[in-house]
Amino acid sequence: MAEDSTLRSSSSRWLMPVLVFFKDARLVFKMDSIGMEILRIAFPAALALAADPIASLIDTAFIGRLGPVELAAVGVSIAIFNQASRITIFPLVNITTSFVAEEDTIERIKKVKEPVQGDEDHNDSLEKGEAVKSSKRSTEMKEPEDNLEKGSSKTSSTEENEATYSNNETKESSSVPQNGTLCNKPLAANTTTCNKSAAQSDSEISSATKVTKKKRDIPSASTALFMGSILGLVQAIFLVFGAKVLLNIMGVKSDSPMMSPAKKYLTLRSLGAPAVLLSLAMQGVFRGFKDTKTPLYATVAGDLANIILDPIFIFVCRLGVSGAAIAHVLSQYLISLILLLKLMKEVHLLPPSLKDLQFSRFLKNGFWLLTRVIAVTICVTLAASRAATLGSIPMAAFQICLQVWLTSSLLADGLAVAGQAILAGAFAEKDYKKATLAATRVLQMGFILGLGLALVVGLGLYFGSGIFSKDVNVIHLIHIGIPFVAATQPINSLAFVFDGVNFGASDFVYSAYSMVLVAIASIASIFVLSKASGFVGIWVALTIYMGLRTFAGVWRMGTGTGPWSFLRGRLLP
Repeated sequence: MAEDSTLRSSSSRWLMPVLVFFKDARLVFKMDSIGMEILRIAFPAALALAADPIASLIDTAFIGRLGPVELAAVGVSIAIFNQASRITIFPLVNITTSFVAEEDTIERIKKVKEPVQGDEDHNDSLEKGEAVKSSKRSTEMKEPEDNLEKGSSKTSSTEENEATYSNNETKESSSVPQNGTLCNKPLAANTTTCNKSAAQSDSEISSATKVTKKKRDIPSASTALFMGSILGLVQAIFLVFGAKVLLNIMGVKSDSPMMSPAKKYLTLRSLGAPAVLLSLAMQGVFRGFKDTKTPLYATVAGDLANIILDPIFIFVCRLGVSGAAIAHVLSQYLISLILLLKLMKEVHLLPPSLKDLQFSRFLKNGFWLLTRVIAVTICVTLAASRAATLGSIPMAAFQICLQVWLTSSLLADGLAVAGQAILAGAFAEKDYKKATLAATRVLQMGFILGLGLALVVGLGLYFGSGIFSKDVNVIHLIHIGIPFVAATQPINSLAFVFDGVNFGASDFVYSAYSMVLVAIASIASIFVLSKASGFVGIWVALTIYMGLRTFAGVWRMGTGTGPWSFLRGRLLP
């Protein structure tokens, strides 16, 4: 038996748990507890992520009526603002989501244990009280026994009865259950008292539970809000005072007609940076609580306000591009206000002590995710720059295909958010069974979603390419790019969902290292293939890029390394 156990352990140790990805694949559409939890988080998250691009399209339509110069100027300014925000937003939101989910789970476990300990203490005190009463009662019964000179047989009988009564009462008091339900077999005289004690105890526990539900002590939430505010202020100052230099770097010269409107828009838009960073930090907190509906409602309210204010400020008040920037800034502060008011009801925003703030933990992991963001940005930007060298027509076709390629990933990002929140809580509880189930389910859902997107994107681009351009040559190149844009959707979905899985497992270091290696290989392929095959070569290189990202995720979990080491040695069905 011992030898068989040793051999089994030795063979299992080298088992590569790659089959975990196919575990319970037939249940991918099952609406069980884990399936419903994923959809409950993913669907509102995807809608919230899609709300901003839709609002931006409407915003662009209003600005486009001012003229091509204003539209081009605003486009450059938005590109600068978004690029500066992306560097800080991505690490902040994802770190906050994981850390808040972990702390919220740990605190919830503690609060479940506290009432049980309180009940045990309460029962101990009741047992002591009953023992004192029994001792006092037996003492009182001994006094008449010493004074009586007659009726010894009666007295003897009485003593036996009293002794039996005392023993029964002691047994009853010692048999008080540990769950806080008192007087399991109460005497008639004590029934009311025991019921009152039990009711009072239940009332106190219920009251304490209600209080703790209203306010939670989550140090990482306080840290995220503080860092979001600081980073927002730094970004605003940097963009306001560096607007002209940044526009020059982007190719807008001082004598260009775009300089004046671009500088106005970027300067005013930068004033909303603190609200943008703060609101996204709070969205990370709510995601950690597995609440994606609140950010959705706040985002929709802010975007609707932006759409309403745009024509008022741009045309009625005749503020032009400045009016568009003001409308957008006000909408961002509205989103922040809604989220802040809601968060104040659920969390103690100020920690008991400054020592509770987790700056070092945020900065350490933020550095790794910042490295990852830079690597991703370089790959996509390089691909765009290589397309630009091919001429205006290839660049126009590439830009259309790229936007469709990236926009379709928003639904997969919703699944990534769900996976991250659920996995962070499961790892905090050390519930590895749930972690495995959640990871495999979101990945399977992501793959199915990718197949659906491939069909929709392929048909949509083929029959709807004329919406984006009327140029025959551009449409021809779009049709050439359709096989790459559509066929890579399953790969893209898996890559984005794997990001959420890695972040949920707090595997930030591997995410950074693997992305840097992927970027090195992708940059080389972009240079080589774009030079050899032009437009098609760039899309082949981007396909390699997304394939390597997906492979990195498969390798980490499929080999059972890092946080997934518990999968090694486990024979999966």
